[in-house]
Amino acid sequence: MLAKALGAGFAGFVFLTVVIAAVVSAVALFDHALTPAPRTSTGTGTAPSSEARQDIPAPMLVLYQAAAGDCPGLDWSVLAAIGKIETDHARSPLPGVSSGENASGAGGPMQFLAPTFDTVTSRHQLPAGGASPPSRYNPSDAIHAAAFYLCDSGAPADLRAAIFTYNHADWYVDQVLDQAARYRATDTTTGGDCHTTSAPTPAAARVISFACAQLGLPYVWGGNGPEVNGGWDCSGLTQAAYRAAGIAIPRTTYDQVHTGTPVPEDELAPGDLLFYSTDGDVHHVGIYLGGGQMVHAPTFDEPVQVSPYRWPGDDYYTATRPAPAHDDSRTPS
Repeated sequence: MLAKALGAGFAGFVFLTVVIAAVVSAVALFDHALTPAPRTSTGTGTAPSSEARQDIPAPMLVLYQAAAGDCPGLDWSVLAAIGKIETDHARSPLPGVSSGENASGAGGPMQFLAPTFDTVTSRHQLPAGGASPPSRYNPSDAIHAAAFYLCDSGAPADLRAAIFTYNHADWYVDQVLDQAARYRATDTTTGGDCHTTSAPTPAAARVISFACAQLGLPYVWGGNGPEVNGGWDCSGLTQAAYRAAGIAIPRTTYDQVHTGTPVPEDELAPGDLLFYSTDGDVHHVGIYLGGGQMVHAPTFDEPVQVSPYRWPGDDYYTATRPAPAHDDSRTPS
């Protein structure tokens, strides 16, 4: 009887222990899910060209654009050009890309010598998202370290000298600058980007400024920004951009499309909201920049970017022009 009682007591203890462990694990998991993602720095460079969007893997494009913010004034395209020439954005199968070293002792996607990488990381704290300790083989660590190294070497004021410090060859500098120019080229037949847009009102200018500052951040379903959950979805970006201009609009595309004044397509102005719909389902929204371009958060695996608002087979639906509840721009009567 005593043995049975002890056995039953032990079984109950084991059951209680398992239950407590499960509860603790569930709480820990739930708490982790609510922890905001680390803030991602954003560069202020140009929008990616069609060549850049086609050639650069989306995660690498996000890193290049984010790391540009480590060196104020440095355009992300320079980092991307170095990444392209060094390792084809970490896709090269040659030794020294994902592990080991090449014949010169360089390693990782940005081809750092170990002493150089160690010097950079001793002087600058790399942002969260990389390896611990930092590794020249980790794309985030390598790209951010490259931005700091270029900055320490004189970029962006003397960009040519900074790139020469990265690799002591004039032909290399020329290749980087040429590739960077192609990555940031805009279509002159369409125009309209974050730098040439002429907004019709101060509010529209603030909307566009906010949205363009998010270039390169990842698309996140239900995303409300890097400080909340790591990125944006299409309507989260537009709502936040209008909020930055002091204009409140709803959160979802379905509600946003009913906000503001409808705008005919031949009367679009920078700052207008552009909507796309399939069989009455309004599923996407972007912000018009002018010249046939928009800034938007497209979809999974594609960062916030500038792209044409019309394309073959698109399902463009309508446009609207939200305005402040009290329009102070009008002349008092």
